[in-house]
Amino acid sequence: MLRWFENLLNPFPVGEIAPPPKALWQFVWASTLGSRQFILMMTLFTALIGGFEALLFAAMGKVVDWLSKTSPDLLWATEKQHLLLFAGLLLLSPILIATQSLIKHQTLAGNFPMRLRWNFHRLMLGQSMSFYQDEFAGRVAAKVMQTALAVRDVWFIVADILVFVIIYFVTMVVVVGHFNAMVMLPFLVWVVLYISSLSYFVPRLAKVSQQQADARSLMTGRITDAYTNISTVKLFSHAGREANYAQYAMREFLTKVHAQMRYVTGVEVMNHVLNMLLIIATSGVALWLWIKGEVTVGGVAAVTAMALRLNGISHWVMWEMTSLYEQIGTAQDGVNTLSLTHQITDTVEAKPLVVSTGDIQFEQVSFAYGLQTNVLQTLNMHIKPGEKVGLVGRSGVGKSTIVNLLLRFYDVEQGRVLIDGQDIKLVTQNSLRSQIGMVTQDTSLLHRSVRDNILYGRPNATEEEMINAARRAEAHDFILGLRDAKGRMAYDAHVGERGVKLSGGQRQRIAIARV
Repeated sequence: MLRWFENLLNPFPVGEIAPPPKALWQFVWASTLGSRQFILMMTLFTALIGGFEALLFAAMGKVVDWLSKTSPDLLWATEKQHLLLFAGLLLLSPILIATQSLIKHQTLAGNFPMRLRWNFHRLMLGQSMSFYQDEFAGRVAAKVMQTALAVRDVWFIVADILVFVIIYFVTMVVVVGHFNAMVMLPFLVWVVLYISSLSYFVPRLAKVSQQQADARSLMTGRITDAYTNISTVKLFSHAGREANYAQYAMREFLTKVHAQMRYVTGVEVMNHVLNMLLIIATSGVALWLWIKGEVTVGGVAAVTAMALRLNGISHWVMWEMTSLYEQIGTAQDGVNTLSLTHQITDTVEAKPLVVSTGDIQFEQVSFAYGLQTNVLQTLNMHIKPGEKVGLVGRSGVGKSTIVNLLLRFYDVEQGRVLIDGQDIKLVTQNSLRSQIGMVTQDTSLLHRSVRDNILYGRPNATEEEMINAARRAEAHDFILGLRDAKGRMAYDAHVGERGVKLSGGQRQRIAIARV
């Protein structure tokens, strides 16, 4: 049964992903696509549980009245039906709790955020090169991970916890009013003061939580940047400098944490004061009405029990509201990145590139990386099929830019680039890049096996074709001698992050074999 509930929601949907909205709540709502029916079911069962718990106090009050008015030997004979109904009500509780828990924990808790991570990751893979040049890779990864959990927790708090509290309180007010309308007054006053307290603290917590989420992302990005470039850090003996660079971000983050904790302390103290006043006022009014004969002993017991229960619930709600606004801040921080429009996209009419001869033309191409001074100015260039062309020039004159434009890592600002007469803006990016082999100056390899790295350029290649590619790149012999820390050997050995376990020449040869 557990597996059945776990398989209800597909964590890895296929198909195109629509760009998410830029507004926070529209983003949060759009994130539930495909999961809404399960969130609705969880909400429904939560509402039933909240109403049930409040009614349980009323039923217990009735039991107290029966015990106080009926002798033990006559209790079963006179109240048999009521006692059986009360027992049936208690037996209903595990069914409601079990069903709600299965939907929440088996269907949603793991699958829902994984579904979001999957979609967010696919969105980020479609971002342009310029996007990643302006962002820390670790910061982007952190936002993908954190935003998925934040959106899930927002829905869990709103659709689960807040619904429970609202239904519980409404049912409780009705039950208390049934005993005596006067007993409702302390509860209503408490609600007004409690909501006022939330209205003061929650927005401030929301603001500082958003600032904290951004500071956390910056801190993570700086630390990750140092680890990613650890060879450069050690080469220039800058461990101390990198520590100070990260410490500045850590101090900024800690400042936001301290600001948040000040509000949390205020929330805790105010909440406790309000709860004690509620218990005193409710018990006092109930006892006064009992003395006057307007409320039964069971009514006093039920009302006092509800006030004590609210003491626990209010602490719970206050913490959950704090958590809610922390998650909202984290989600908002993620929205700012995840909802950015893709700069390089395929047109609706884009078709696969068809290469017949490999004729390449640059026609009146101008490009400036968004700068005022053009890197390329009305460039005209024709590379005929079969020609070998070398580009020579000083650093920064545009040699790499020409290759980047050919691969459509950037769109030309003026002019066009043609391959066999086809404008590369009008063909799909995947078909364009799959037709071009490139060995970069920075031979960055994936932190995977040698086999995975070589096959990355042609995933469907056979084992024999892969080995032949390695032989042609003069890499086969040294690959056979590789062994990683986990005992994996030859083509199964892992190369480390960015290929750090290999020499520069070895990385170059594997990169050539990959092409």
